[in-house]
Amino acid sequence: MISTWSEWKRYPRPGRGDNLEAPIAPGIYEVRVAGTGALYSFGAVDNLAQALALLPVGSKSWFGRRDTSDVPDLEYRTCATSSKADAKAAAERMIGRRETYMSGAA
Repeated sequence: MISTWSEWKRYPRPGRGDNLEAPIAPGIYEVRVAGTGALYSFGAVDNLAQALALLPVGSKSWFGRRDTSDVPDLEYRTCATSSKADAKAAAERMIGRRETYMSGAA
């Protein structure tokens, strides 16, 4: 069973103390560059909150700190599912539709 997509939310920037708002449940996430809408990351996962929190954003310096000047302005949305299998099936359908659209057949 698939729920609906959440609203787009700003992805927390390092050092600002922002929080992620995502379910601790299986589902699909999508992260895009806010200014252009370009896809940054997409996935079907067991735990949406954990996957978004562990998303590699920016680069790390020699001292383990993230270089905040390289971090793009991102936004994310989530879609919870009842299982990871449902999330994978929904993600594959979405990818298939996107490929069909991009090839001009839609």
